[in-house]
Amino acid sequence: MNRPRVTIFLEANGMAPEEIETQVALPVETALNGSPGVEIVRSSSAIGIGMVFVEFDWNTDVFKARQLVAEKLQTVILPKGITPVMGPISSVMGQIMLVGISSDTTSPADLRTLADFTIRRRLMSIKGVSQVIPIGGERKQYQVLISSTKLKQFNLSIDDVDNALQLTNQNTTGGFFDQYGSEVLIRNIGRANSLDDLKNTVVANKDGLPVLLSQVADVKFGGAIKRGDASINGKSAVILTVEKQPGASTIDLTDEVEKALAELQQTLPKDVKINSKIFQQKNFIVNSLKNVEEALRDGFILVIIILFMFLLNFKTTIITLTAIPLSLITTAIIFKLFGISINTLTLGGLAIAIGELVDDAIVDVENVHRRLGENWKLEKPRPILNVVYDASSEVRNSIVYATIIVVLVFIPLFSMQGIEGKIFAPLGVAYITSIVASLIVSLTVTPALCSYLLGTKPKKEIEHDSKMVRWLKKQDTKLLHFGLSRPKQIIGVAILLIIASVSIVPFFGTEFLPPFNEGSFTINLSTPAGTSLEESNKIGTMAEKLMLKVPEVEFVSRRTGRAELDEHVEPVSNSEIEVELEEKPERSRDEILANIRKELSILKGVSVNVGQPISHRLDHLLSGVRAQVAIKLFGNDLTDLRTNASKIKEIISKIPGVVDAQIEKQVLVPQLVIKIKRDALQRYGVQAGKIAEDLEIFYNGKVTGQVLDGQKSFDIILRTTNEERTNIDKIRNTLISTPSGNLIPLQQIAEIEYTNSINSVYHENTQRRIVISCNVQGRDLGSTVKEIQDKIKTDVPLPQGYFIKYGGQFESQQEASKLIGLLSIFAFLGIFLVLYSHFKSSRIVIQIMLNIPLALIGSVIAVTLTGGTFSIATLVGFITLTGIASRNGIMMISHYIHLIEHEGEKFSKEMIIRGSLERLVPVLMTALVAALALLPLTMDAQASGKEILYPVAVVILGGLISSTLLDMIVTPIVFYMFGEKALKTYFDAKNKNIID
Repeated sequence: MNRPRVTIFLEANGMAPEEIETQVALPVETALNGSPGVEIVRSSSAIGIGMVFVEFDWNTDVFKARQLVAEKLQTVILPKGITPVMGPISSVMGQIMLVGISSDTTSPADLRTLADFTIRRRLMSIKGVSQVIPIGGERKQYQVLISSTKLKQFNLSIDDVDNALQLTNQNTTGGFFDQYGSEVLIRNIGRANSLDDLKNTVVANKDGLPVLLSQVADVKFGGAIKRGDASINGKSAVILTVEKQPGASTIDLTDEVEKALAELQQTLPKDVKINSKIFQQKNFIVNSLKNVEEALRDGFILVIIILFMFLLNFKTTIITLTAIPLSLITTAIIFKLFGISINTLTLGGLAIAIGELVDDAIVDVENVHRRLGENWKLEKPRPILNVVYDASSEVRNSIVYATIIVVLVFIPLFSMQGIEGKIFAPLGVAYITSIVASLIVSLTVTPALCSYLLGTKPKKEIEHDSKMVRWLKKQDTKLLHFGLSRPKQIIGVAILLIIASVSIVPFFGTEFLPPFNEGSFTINLSTPAGTSLEESNKIGTMAEKLMLKVPEVEFVSRRTGRAELDEHVEPVSNSEIEVELEEKPERSRDEILANIRKELSILKGVSVNVGQPISHRLDHLLSGVRAQVAIKLFGNDLTDLRTNASKIKEIISKIPGVVDAQIEKQVLVPQLVIKIKRDALQRYGVQAGKIAEDLEIFYNGKVTGQVLDGQKSFDIILRTTNEERTNIDKIRNTLISTPSGNLIPLQQIAEIEYTNSINSVYHENTQRRIVISCNVQGRDLGSTVKEIQDKIKTDVPLPQGYFIKYGGQFESQQEASKLIGLLSIFAFLGIFLVLYSHFKSSRIVIQIMLNIPLALIGSVIAVTLTGGTFSIATLVGFITLTGIASRNGIMMISHYIHLIEHEGEKFSKEMIIRGSLERLVPVLMTALVAALALLPLTMDAQASGKEILYPVAVVILGGLISSTLLDMIVTPIVFYMFGEKALKTYFDAKNKNIID
């Protein structure tokens, strides 16, 4: 899921969102938009910071992408003091774990210091870690809090204090000299090392006496102004977000991080506790792998049982089963050579294929075993090798062409773009590799083993068929006689079933991907814009305590606002809460989710969006929004955007199935505006820019240097006291120095008043936009979004130039479905051409391909019984089924042709009955092993790792049942009705080739 993406940080202290939008973000967006490989450019402009996100095509090399961005940034001219900085190489899916650091006695400042300089540095040294983002606690600062009143007493300006701090924090060199043959370095140490050093700094000399910094400012330790905070289980803490580099193994990296944290824990103060369990992506991966491995194992056991039930012969069972380990080993070797990882999806591909890996071997072994049995009954038996060779050759074409078709139908899978391509391509690679490997085994190893293990004549004549097989053949004979005497009725019923199943498909609900079961939840809380960090902390803590009431909840961790290094510009009114569940909860995911929603419903006025960590990040990857459905409204005027967004939210909130509806927080928040009066400045000879710089130092602060404490460094911040920067009367009376040395109150040269202004502005491809997002629960995604679109189209008339785009899972589902549907047409044409190249008769090819709609009947019934929802995973199941279903038709009709061509049979009912009965066992065996091997994947739809594979398995299982049962009667009858002319075409074409 590592889509190439470059994040650009644009720190602009003190600038308003509108200023950042026009002066900072827009020039960067414009330079990058339309660059080679760039698909989407998004930006967010908030108070004091702009962020630009550049998303490239999936196939773009990330280093090339960063080079392109770096080159483009060189051409952008930005306001003074703003330097664009690219974030580290990571991905949206790269947040692999959260690490909590808490203590009952250690101060928040000391806790954050440990996190920043001890724990973070240790974790950043681990290979594969891209970034470690701390949030919470207090960042320790050496604070110089000046007072304009004290400055007036000594007739000093803020520039005097600033210059003094610059000069008190310098080390210089005196060069070196030679002494007794050695060089001696001269170092001039002037840097302040303690609070006392700063306090005793001389600011100026007045009347021959030094004015110290402590006389004009309050010099003390303090915490930096926070734009974010954190807690664990409702108690204040520091949380570290660990991000991995693309390509790094999540499981191995998590183990390395845990090992490093365990070592660090021994050296930390006893009251400081490190909790690495509050969230780990590894848990979902491990559980998924475990569940899929168990399904693979259970499928293998079921295959063994089915084979022995039919063959009742240890030797034939062992020969057939060798195809599975040899195919899996071959697949593993190929994976190793090409650097393909073993993950849930590759294992899923093997779990789906496990039953089919023996199909080719079954056909070969069954035919060899039957031919050898016939050979022993001859007066002069033929040589064993000749019999084995001829028996294998008899079915070779069927096996090869069936495998080619299976591979061919998977080609559309590799053309899928985006997330769905990244998810299902590994499944397709594993499936195809193992199937091709099984073909090679069946053509080489299987005949060789047959010649060794089955080459000895049994001491006494043994019935070739088991009792079960004899009973099945007896029933099949009755069925064939019944069908062949009523061909039109049977074909009519089959056509009606096909039409009925096709007509049901449009009524299926649709979704992009089945919901994951990650074992944890991500809950986003949005309080009204403008809510303070203190108030957000209170509401967030309340939410944590409410969620801890849910029995299955083990840990709750909260991150409110934005961490200093975070790529996501979150206002302090937003909180993200990770809820980690116990390992084996008694209730289902939906029940736990309903309980959490019920508990959080008491938080009035707070927007709640409930999702899961990986699912939320997938949504963010799709649309830039952490929700299933993103309604993006584009336009120029922010007021119109907000007004229409409110109308849309009100409308969609009433639609059944819509939950967590909310609007992107682009609202008016209170601002204190200090507008400098230029006419007043003329009287004092002061420049507006100089006043603005002084005010920035007064109220926002200025980092004038660092105090070094060993390998730690702490900022020296210069600003006014909290009392003076939060009291409007004191702000009005702030004394500003003039070039003449006089001090004048700020209110004489500026208008100071409260007003409202936008809190943030979002762009996509250089256009302003606002997002109305929602999730869907208790209803399929497709029909819900269709209703949303219809309601908005009729009830929300948009101003001129405004338009809506629908993003998120719905958009991806539609695009993927269209692409697969289009390419599937070409795949079907490919199947037709492959079969035609062998049979040289379109009638025969059509009869073989009849198995595909027969399989559709069972698939539609299976999907209907399991919820009636159609997803990309369901579509993949249909694709897989197409190839599997064609196999039985090839085997059956090829054998009919063989009987006429090589065994002297005439086209008749008797020939069709004989051919059907001789192919009954391999057809049933291949269908049953393929079907029953999928049963473990259908046992628990919500098990981690099986969610994606469940719809695939359900479709194939249902399709195999219907195609196999109907194939036993429909294919023989259709061949009886239309096969004679088809055979004439086939033999004419073959004779012509021989003559040529």
